[in-house]
Amino acid sequence: MTSKETADRTSRLVCDPAELRSLFLFEKLDEPQLDWLCRDGRIEYIEPGKVFGEGDPATCFYVLMDGEVVLTKLSGGTEIELVRTDHRGAYAGAWMSYIGDRVEQVYNSAMYVSRKSRFFVIEAATFAEMVQQWFPMAVHLLEGVFFGNRNFNARIGERERLLALGSLSAGLTHELNNPAAAAVRATAGLRERVAGMRHKLAMMADGKFEPKSLVAMVGLQEEAAAQVAKAPELTPMEAADREDLLGDWLEEHGVEDAWNLAPTFVQAGLDTAWLEKVSATLDECSDKVFQGAIRWLNYTIETELLMNEIADSTTRISSLVDAAKQYSQMDRAPFQVCDVHELLDSTLVMLSRKIGDGIEVVKQYDRSLPPVPCYAAELNQVWTNLIDNAVYAMGGAGTLTLRTRRENECAVVEIGDTGPGVSPEVRSRIFEPFFTTKPVGEGTGLGLDISFRIVVNKHGGDIRLESAPGDTRFAVWLPLHRAAAESDQEEQQ
Repeated sequence: MTSKETADRTSRLVCDPAELRSLFLFEKLDEPQLDWLCRDGRIEYIEPGKVFGEGDPATCFYVLMDGEVVLTKLSGGTEIELVRTDHRGAYAGAWMSYIGDRVEQVYNSAMYVSRKSRFFVIEAATFAEMVQQWFPMAVHLLEGVFFGNRNFNARIGERERLLALGSLSAGLTHELNNPAAAAVRATAGLRERVAGMRHKLAMMADGKFEPKSLVAMVGLQEEAAAQVAKAPELTPMEAADREDLLGDWLEEHGVEDAWNLAPTFVQAGLDTAWLEKVSATLDECSDKVFQGAIRWLNYTIETELLMNEIADSTTRISSLVDAAKQYSQMDRAPFQVCDVHELLDSTLVMLSRKIGDGIEVVKQYDRSLPPVPCYAAELNQVWTNLIDNAVYAMGGAGTLTLRTRRENECAVVEIGDTGPGVSPEVRSRIFEPFFTTKPVGEGTGLGLDISFRIVVNKHGGDIRLESAPGDTRFAVWLPLHRAAAESDQEEQQ
């Protein structure tokens, strides 16, 4: 380097108040303020490369004087370019230092220099002191905006959660009512059948059966009860044909009300060959005793069927309660490692009434996907918002598809629908707060905004939309390796 070049570079490293005033950021400052900046700041050349990383402690405020900067942010485990500019006066770094330690002072993006560039650099603490002293009213206004927006978003988010919970609670109550009512009906029916069995048992104890026949009847009763558990699934046509055969057989053997008894034996998987065995066992008994035995066996089968119905109903209730606990994450730590498929399934259960019978749910789960570190209850809110929007878009008829896969050290959850799609002009605004395409009173326009903040800010992930008529998909990217402290830090940003 020649002496002239050395002298030229040294002179350019001197802070010139007049040059600072030429930058839009400083153009309104007076002479003493510009002198202060030059005294406590510095001019610095930075070679191409990374200047600071996202999440690093915010130590300096940078103002571009010559060159080019690139700002990036992590999204779904990938660094996304936000800004690339050579505009003089562009700034980045510790610009929130004026708020002090009430928020974590870290860089909320990464900065790179694409070519050798010249910056005015000032330490974060000095920058904070300048802003607080020179613009005290502006500091109060900015603090109010910053903390006010944070509190406002938190309150709106809480209200959205409560509204969703109210809707889900109504659906859950409906879902619980069905098996509960079925169990009550089955219990009443069971009481009647047991009473009938007691009556027939009294008849047997009256000595109308030979001991040998009675022992055989007890064996047939056990056989009938066991058969209920392994009864085959029949089509309506197959069931009707078997009922005709059994009804004819019972009528031929003098059994009254044969056509009401036949369906019970068919439901248990019993046929005319089995009834022939009953007839052979009671060959020496009177017709009245034979009819009583048939009805006693019928009561036995009905009792088993009703007990199965009660068991199925109570199991359904238990499953719904488990799904509700999984959905709400009751009694669980906020940040945990979860199977994302369990979260999706519990959300589907909670939304089953809203989904309805006209929508087919298709699950394409990658079961090799490892557990995801996450705030599970909040992710369930994301699934609720996305599924609810998909159901609304399809108008109650179509296919809802849930897919999972692993990509770039992220778990990807895709929720798709066969609705009309999202137009390009709407697509560009889809994540804006208070923007909604639903009629007044049906949507607040906050569901996707809240989902975006949960996925991106709280989990360091990403949420993307792809849409065409008949194929709209929201893809949620969640990092597979993440600590709770990292997530808390991003949320504070």
